[in-house]
Amino acid sequence: MSDRFVIQFHRATRDHWDLRLEIDGVLKSWAVPKEPPSTPGVKRLVIQVEDHDLSYIDFEGSIPEGEYGAGTVEIWDRGTYILESRSENEIKFTLRGKRLSGGYVLLRLRDRNWLLFKRREK
Repeated sequence: MSDRFVIQFHRATRDHWDLRLEIDGVLKSWAVPKEPPSTPGVKRLVIQVEDHDLSYIDFEGSIPEGEYGAGTVEIWDRGTYILESRSENEIKFTLRGKRLSGGYVLLRLRDRNWLLFKRREK
């Protein structure tokens, strides 16, 4: 079964990308300080943030100053993904996006800190 994902580029106090996976009726979300990896061997520290409503998957626009997340949001990549496995500390999935595709892993380091990397193809 395929679910949707989106990666939004967020021009805010600190520019970053937001990875959002449709899971359990919400968008599970991680802030990615550096561009998401497109090749194996590149690892990115990501920070899990609050879940977002599914309607946010199509959001592009400006969040006004003074509001949480103030800045400009644009869709950087979107598509579907296949959830391969999920536990409390690890999520394996395959992205089918316009920019990113292939197998990825989110690995919890501690608390809200995770590692995101692209798997090597077999």
